[in-house]
Amino acid sequence: MNASDHNTNERLALVSWGWVEQSELMAASGLQAPVKPGFDWAAPIRNWLDGVQVQTPALAHRLCQLIPAQCPFERTVTLFGQTLFHIPPLCKLNPVYEEVVALRFRALCYLADDCGEDISQYC
Repeated sequence: MNASDHNTNERLALVSWGWVEQSELMAASGLQAPVKPGFDWAAPIRNWLDGVQVQTPALAHRLCQLIPAQCPFERTVTLFGQTLFHIPPLCKLNPVYEEVVALRFRALCYLADDCGEDISQYC
């Protein structure tokens, strides 16, 4: 598209991206920031899980076997071939879900990259 494609009465504007502070954005929109709890009881568990180093193939295999690739709680309930209802994956409600999934990913990467093993059995 070039300048000749536009009507001469139209005005073009150049939009740029910039950093906006969250407090400025909240004030402009009239929203309030969510209240954060005073004590995060899962923080020590999260820090411990983030600090686990996968350094042996045995540990990596054990982690890949114990941590499922998909949420085990997701179900579709059917009766006589008709779907009655669907239970969505509830794992995201787990406060340490992201750290557990990251630990499984580190174990898979260790097996694939450092050990050179085929990890298709865990996918």
